[in-house]
Amino acid sequence: MTRLDRVEQTRGRFAEPPLTPRTAVIWSVLRAELDRRGDAELTVLDVGGGTGGFAVPLARAGHRVTVVDASPDALAALTRRAAEAGVADRIAAVQGDGDALAGLVEPAGVDLVLCHAVLEVVDDPTPVVTALATALRPGGAASVLVAGRAAAVLGRAMNGHLDVATTLAADPAGTAGPRDTLRRRYDAPGAAALLGAAGLVVEEIHGVRVLADLLPAAVADGQSAAVVELERALAAQPPYRDLAAQLHLFARRPA
Repeated sequence: MTRLDRVEQTRGRFAEPPLTPRTAVIWSVLRAELDRRGDAELTVLDVGGGTGGFAVPLARAGHRVTVVDASPDALAALTRRAAEAGVADRIAAVQGDGDALAGLVEPAGVDLVLCHAVLEVVDDPTPVVTALATALRPGGAASVLVAGRAAAVLGRAMNGHLDVATTLAADPAGTAGPRDTLRRRYDAPGAAALLGAAGLVVEEIHGVRVLADLLPAAVADGQSAAVVELERALAAQPPYRDLAAQLHLFARRPA
């Protein structure tokens, strides 16, 4: 039985925000980790956490969250959002980008790290992942979300951009050239190897937005609850998982 099977309903003091195809699988995994920790107050580091989509619910659940983000506008919005939610005292906003993470956080002081949509845009992901692993206490966990390579290839091809799809498929980093907004994309083995090289043990890999981006808008909007449930059902199953727009890896620093 996977975490997604075990975590079906909100219990205790933590209530997830409304679930969407972009967040349902991630929240299921995070909720299982919070349940495993019981009533402990966790120290959380959210790298690239922006306006607090994950930070604010975690703070409302009683945890302390530091959000590191390069955008001052996003951090200003985070501060307002935290104040409105009554958790301003539980959230710290730090301006900085992923490439400078090693100088922004203390080693072995964090129970949970979130690093979502960061590794595909930094100059070099290796020192960033090393900094994430170093920040974790022994036994601490990392939630890492990266762009999926296969979905980018299929998406371009289905939209008629066969030349771009060909470039993406052939490029070692999974990019479409200098105009690509991302520096790299991942498959599951490559992303797992990156985390493993930093000393993290990958426990689970799920696909995020397996089908949601492929569905007609009328279906996605008109049957949103069914789409979320289908995403949850397919998230851990190859080959569906490996075709997702994003890959979510949950890893742990050995105790």
